[in-house]
Amino acid sequence: MQLIFFCHPPFMQSQSMPRFARMIGEAMKERGHQVEYWAPQGRVHKLLSETRLASLTSLAKWAGYIDQYILFPIEVKLRLLPRRQANTLYVFCDQALGPWVPLVAQHPHVVHAHDLLALRSALGLIAENPTSFTGQLYQRYIRRGFRQAKRFISVSKRTTRDLAQFGGVAAHASEVVYNGLNQAYQPMSTQAAIDTLRQAGIPADERGHLLHIGGGQWYKNTAGVIRLYAHYAAQHPNPLPLLMVSPSPQSVDVQDALATVPAQGSVSFKQGLGNEAIQAAYSLAQLFLFPSLAEGFGWPIIEAQACGCPVLTTDDAPMNEIGGPAARYLPLLQASMNIDQWAQSGATIIDEMINTQVAKDPDLIKQRIEWASQFTQERAIEAYERIYQSIVDKTP
Repeated sequence: MQLIFFCHPPFMQSQSMPRFARMIGEAMKERGHQVEYWAPQGRVHKLLSETRLASLTSLAKWAGYIDQYILFPIEVKLRLLPRRQANTLYVFCDQALGPWVPLVAQHPHVVHAHDLLALRSALGLIAENPTSFTGQLYQRYIRRGFRQAKRFISVSKRTTRDLAQFGGVAAHASEVVYNGLNQAYQPMSTQAAIDTLRQAGIPADERGHLLHIGGGQWYKNTAGVIRLYAHYAAQHPNPLPLLMVSPSPQSVDVQDALATVPAQGSVSFKQGLGNEAIQAAYSLAQLFLFPSLAEGFGWPIIEAQACGCPVLTTDDAPMNEIGGPAARYLPLLQASMNIDQWAQSGATIIDEMINTQVAKDPDLIKQRIEWASQFTQERAIEAYERIYQSIVDKTP
């Protein structure tokens, strides 16, 4: 096959999506397929960056829109003029690239769908993340584009449902392929984990710790994590510390939550850890707290499980879909709920999991590792290739 990957422009400074595109593309090259990457070049954006107006964020954004939605479509149409090979497939690496779908809607194509959180927010369905009027228009513009696609690959069943419910995409048009782990996480011995964390500047407690890993976005429920810990710590004279691999707290709700942590509790924030230190943090944790309000996939859940670490996450898709029977669950924290009542209930589960030593039970450790082992990049790549080939084969 000849695979043309539509990618986010480099000036967007996104890391995950370009990495995702390259991961698939390079794997397909190794399997003998021809691969090209198409993305806007950022001509207008570059011109603006060389002027005194470069510091104006709004102008930079509009310059990027010109590159993406005026100049790039012209470039794509010119590239499509020559007759392309019969076995060519156009692959959109993110449904957010929807405005470009109509350019190749009459050719074999597929869209990788990650999550529809931005669209759901724009539709007013997520109270915690209100969207501006222009943001609402932009998300509708994206949806109008990707609706014209005939085939999708979703990272979870939740994404498939959201595509149908909010995107207007027929459910049968989407096939689920779970993401594979980016790193070969596995349990690390207690002493090795302690040494690794101390080398990373983290004063590791030999008893272990409670752990949260997240980017601090609204859906990570950082304040909820800390409220859970505060209620747990209040019940013990010498509670386990909470390690937050997350940006330093800035929002009022997180600051308010920190103020409820009792004196005997300990909450520390750390950023920029390498993979080995993250593996050590999972391996030493007595419990991984991940009470997200929403997720696209939920990588940390299976990362923790791959290290044998117990997981307490949200009983809502895709978290319960990814965590499976190897995780424990909390109710989804909704805006109408009393956060302290929710946290007190969660603290009871935390106590139970720590007291029953689920982190050290060999059978449970084995269950968690076996569950996480199904999420491999090799399995994902094989599924992508199969779907790509089926689309090309069915094209007249």
